[in-house]
Amino acid sequence: MNNADVPIWEKYTLTIEEASKYFRIEENKLRKLAEENPTAGWVILNGNRIQIKRKQFEKIIDSLDAI
Repeated sequence: MNNADVPIWEKYTLTIEEASKYFRIEENKLRKLAEENPTAGWVILNGNRIQIKRKQFEKIIDSLDAI
C-alpha cells in the first residue's frame, strides 16, 4: 500500500492540495493561513513544503464560524 492508497481521512498530515479538497477551503487561502501561522499546532514545515495536521486543523475548523 503506497501513500496514494491511504484515504485522506486516515492520514495524519495532508498537503495543502489534499487539505484544500478535504476541508473545502481554497488552496491559496489555506496556504496563506499556514504561512501566517507557521508555529500553529496544525502546521508542519517540511523544508519548504507545508503540511497540515489533519486532526488538529479539524479542531480549529470546528471552533470557527467563518474563515
